[in-house]
Amino acid sequence: MGTVYAALTDGGERVAVKVIHPVQAGDPEFRARFRREVRLSARVQGPFLLPLLAADPDADAPWLATAYAPGPTLAQHLAAHGPLTEGTLYAFATGTAQALSAIHGAGVVHRDVKPQNVLLTPAGPRVLDFGIAHAADGTSVTRTGVLTGTPGWISPEHYHSGVIAAEGDLFAWGALVAYAATGRLPFGTGAPEAVAYRVTSGRPDLDGIPEALKEVLERTLSKEPADRPDAAEAADACARLLAAKSTQVLNDHTAAEANDPTLIGELVTTQWSVPAPEDLAWPQFATTPERSSRRRAAVAVLITAAVVGASAGGALAFRHDERHATSSSETAASTAASGAHDSGTASGRTASAVPGTKVTSQAATDPRTVPVPAAPLAGVAAPAFTRADDETQPVPGEWSASRNADGTAEQDAAAAIRDQVTAMLTTKDMSFMTPTVTFNRQAQTVMVTGGPISTLTDDYKEVFRRASEMAACVTLAHRLKDTPTNWPYGRFSVYWKDYDGQDEATILGFGKATDGCYTEEAGRRQGTDEGIVTAEIPSSDKDEIRIAAGTVKAITAAWNTRVAEGYGLEPFDRDDAITLGFDPVEGMMYVWAQDGSGALAGRAQQSHFQDVVAKTACPKLLAEYNTNKRWNYTRWTIAAYQGNSAWPQLFSSGDCLPTESHP
Repeated sequence: MGTVYAALTDGGERVAVKVIHPVQAGDPEFRARFRREVRLSARVQGPFLLPLLAADPDADAPWLATAYAPGPTLAQHLAAHGPLTEGTLYAFATGTAQALSAIHGAGVVHRDVKPQNVLLTPAGPRVLDFGIAHAADGTSVTRTGVLTGTPGWISPEHYHSGVIAAEGDLFAWGALVAYAATGRLPFGTGAPEAVAYRVTSGRPDLDGIPEALKEVLERTLSKEPADRPDAAEAADACARLLAAKSTQVLNDHTAAEANDPTLIGELVTTQWSVPAPEDLAWPQFATTPERSSRRRAAVAVLITAAVVGASAGGALAFRHDERHATSSSETAASTAASGAHDSGTASGRTASAVPGTKVTSQAATDPRTVPVPAAPLAGVAAPAFTRADDETQPVPGEWSASRNADGTAEQDAAAAIRDQVTAMLTTKDMSFMTPTVTFNRQAQTVMVTGGPISTLTDDYKEVFRRASEMAACVTLAHRLKDTPTNWPYGRFSVYWKDYDGQDEATILGFGKATDGCYTEEAGRRQGTDEGIVTAEIPSSDKDEIRIAAGTVKAITAAWNTRVAEGYGLEPFDRDDAITLGFDPVEGMMYVWAQDGSGALAGRAQQSHFQDVVAKTACPKLLAEYNTNKRWNYTRWTIAAYQGNSAWPQLFSSGDCLPTESHP
């Protein structure tokens, strides 16, 4: 979303200031969501929360300031000191439940309760991050169409139907307290789909948790939302357990009021015991007199020792109106990265080129014309990579046993993967997620690892996963094709480190380069749900921004003309219904429409829209392709958000280049 700065008020009070990225700030829709985030955060108050102190969502660079609290996240504390025990465990459970009670009491659902969003301060736990807060009336701060949350901390009903409610926060809270008590994730680790299956169908691992607390957690981890207690009930139950641990003798009247926030705060403080964090003094600077009074009232100075923040969902990529964004970075796409965006097969392709559109012949050395082998070991009698038919998933220990590149071949492969990942991430202003590439010869697997980066949300990790899988797949496919009897690596795994010194990183994804690197049907590259999610993240590449702005305007005008020509078509119910964005991972442009009135409900209407998009967008894409060697976008996918659906319907994919121009 932007950058979080350490800051001081005029009175010397420490605060944290979130300043929104200029690309986000230039989007009116994002500003509206940020304005709502400020309103939601302002109405949530409680002893175990970080209060909003000031904000200016209408400033040129929108910002908000919250209280600063020193201390590690729960995940960091467990890594350094192990599980919470005795009174500290009950104090943690009580304080976090009381925080959720305050959030829900304000009519807000947190919907991202997890260890990275709880700080262990000297004064007790603090629940933070309302960047994806959701009002209980059903209106969301973030964009729709994306599963929000972290695998293992998402409720069963959210997996099943996308339901977001206070009961889901309680499910995540139960998992959070279980994790604090044991140091184990209650639904295990592994691929997201495996964790999702355990959440929806399996039993949580609660071994070793004190029986009285386990009873509370079993209720909150019920698969049925109606069977869970609310946050106030959970706080009350935990406060009673905490009181029993306290040396303070409570009479019946006091115990009956154990859900009083003031009393809970006293109980937590009495029993709370965590190592004090190192808390260095912050430098003092004089306030600049010229600053506006509104900004000076909240922050006297910003100290740029910042943590790079993460998008809490991201604004929709481009609108044909009110889009005046400028680039903050320029893609440094390498030759290898250009190759990463090409065809996954050398077979024929059904073309969707616009008749009469001239395609300039590309030089033989143009990396965009080099095919990525779909079956690199076809016909090889004795390849060095012997696990092509092995469907076994990565097992614990493979990552920790991997090592840095050894020899020229591995070093070159590692550099190619890093360059490709960085080139893709740069277009989304995510180049700070620098990958590490290691090798496990025994497993014949290349590992791509990201992190640790604090406060990073999961939509960023998902883009990192996709970019890393694609870069590794493309690089390994070429290696297997070129030197099949010498190159032993054909599998790849993508991991994320939550902290330095982690024994086993969290696996994000895996695959084999022998299975092909792209989603295709009948030789044609297809768009994916993952691709449109990435495309919806705003671009920071100046060429993408320029092409998108003009293309959206042209498509909108062409569609309105087609409607007026009398084909029985209906106009969209909003002027800015058409949007587009780019997915650098698969080199795909996505065009989608917010279709609340059903203008694209039938196949005939969709066919007309496809024709308009192809005839309007392809000349622009091909003109850029012929003059800009970094430009890899000639393929497109069309989608629509029908009615009130939160998920897009992808109904057509195509390629502006004729068949003979693509490998």
